[in-house]
Amino acid sequence: MKRSTIILIILGLFIAFAGMNGCSTYNSLVESREQVRKEWQNVEAAYQLRLDKIPNLVATVQGQADFEKSTLEAVINARASATQVKISPENLNEQSMKEYQAAQNNVSSALGRLLVVAEQYPTLQTNGGFTELRAEISETENMIKKARTDYNELTGTYNTSVQKFPRNIWAGIFGFEKMPYFEADAGAEKAPKVEFDFKDGK
Repeated sequence: MKRSTIILIILGLFIAFAGMNGCSTYNSLVESREQVRKEWQNVEAAYQLRLDKIPNLVATVQGQADFEKSTLEAVINARASATQVKISPENLNEQSMKEYQAAQNNVSSALGRLLVVAEQYPTLQTNGGFTELRAEISETENMIKKARTDYNELTGTYNTSVQKFPRNIWAGIFGFEKMPYFEADAGAEKAPKVEFDFKDGK
């Protein structure tokens, strides 16, 4: 067999191997990226569930004639702003993530303030509707925390994958980029917690 033929065979095998490796890497990156995008939708769904409960909470609290108007307005305005900030899973980036987090953190802060103030109203503490809503919001906060954690874990796996050699070469060729992490502001995750432990009737 001629030397040139052997070289062509070796070259052909190398190209075939590289092609198969490229296809395998591409498919793996697509699957990993879609898992991150799916989990982001779970994050948004958890936050949306909290937003959906706020109107009922506000309506219940409004029954207190002397309840702080500014506190209610802050919650209503924060919710309105948060509903305007949406991120398509296909367009996740650092800037859009920061805008989304800022809007949701405003809701957390305003909601936390409302529940702290509500502690000063004994009639609210004995109101069955308020107690139930408070418990439901507490549950949504746990859902949000879990969704964020799961999202960050999947994002970490994906980001590591697109940066490791030799996958980083294929990632660059195919246009796979790092996904943003959910980085809660310091103290933002604490705001909803302080008011869920107060006792009914006190």
